[in-house]
Amino acid sequence: MEPDPVAPWSPLLASGHVKDATDRAPAGGIRRISIIAPMLNEAEHVHAFVDDVAGQDFDGDIELLVADGGSEDGSLQRLEEASERAGVDLILIMNPSRWVSSGLNACIKRAQGDLIVRLDCHSRYPPDYVRRCAQAAEETGAWNVGGVVVPVGQSGMERAVACAMDSPFGGIGWTRQNAVVDRVEVDTVTYGAFRPDAFRLAGRFDESLVRNQDDEFNLRLRLAGGRIVLDPSIRVRYRPRGSLTKVFQQYYEYGLWKVPVMLKHRRALSGRSLVPIAFVSSLSSLSILSLRLGIARRLLAAEIVLYGACALGFAATSIRRRGEDWTLLPATAATFLAFHAGYGLGMLRGWSKALRK
Repeated sequence: MEPDPVAPWSPLLASGHVKDATDRAPAGGIRRISIIAPMLNEAEHVHAFVDDVAGQDFDGDIELLVADGGSEDGSLQRLEEASERAGVDLILIMNPSRWVSSGLNACIKRAQGDLIVRLDCHSRYPPDYVRRCAQAAEETGAWNVGGVVVPVGQSGMERAVACAMDSPFGGIGWTRQNAVVDRVEVDTVTYGAFRPDAFRLAGRFDESLVRNQDDEFNLRLRLAGGRIVLDPSIRVRYRPRGSLTKVFQQYYEYGLWKVPVMLKHRRALSGRSLVPIAFVSSLSSLSILSLRLGIARRLLAAEIVLYGACALGFAATSIRRRGEDWTLLPATAATFLAFHAGYGLGMLRGWSKALRK
């Protein structure tokens, strides 16, 4: 969920805004949309997901392609029942590998739309989501368009994680694009709505990647000459993980799978993607050195105090801005540590595995 600057800085990025109708604008309008989604044990969310698809106000045809990775919780039956009840054109595809990238590719091969909109069963989409994606794709000529992710929790812990995600201290809302009011060219977007030509020219998702397949594909897309545009009027509600353990595991996997992407393209995707590994490494090194050196103990204490102050300060800012309950403060601050420690340790593990090969 975290955007990374992966392509060379361009004049459009420098200016911050995107002009309508570029020389890459496709001919003809978008008349049919293919919604593609991976699914694995999403019984709790399937009905709401289908309702969101059925409720889209796009004035054209919509087909829904879902790649199931072997759900065992009744997701398939609920999906078929909900789609039939709502009148949704469903194409169900089996995804025996269970990985997101292979499921998405299987859907792309079957998709017939003029625009391929990637969704996730765990999130919620307003009625204008697909229509606004189509408008942005037509008016900008971008190969991939997307919008702003709004984290919204239900339980207390989910709300605390949402506050942490919606913060410049390491969540999904910490880039300058989060505050833009106009369309802007970016390096990556969450989920994304793609012109079919994007996959013909840049290839499909890398099926060797469990995580970060979106960032890696968007890097290839831009290297192939395509543009990615964020439209702030496109909004998706994301329900975050509901425990620190699950959040840690999620970000551990982000860090772990960032390494194969770096090795594949021989570049660090961004400077900020290296900050968590530097943070974890410094804590580890200072902890070892502090057994013998007094200055190391002082530096370690200073780093811990500074980090704690930042975590509490940014947590308080996010809670106040979102109008949340102040009892969420400790959990929100702890979520930052789960983000950073999980990501950093995952990247350390990734480099350790790579160096042993």
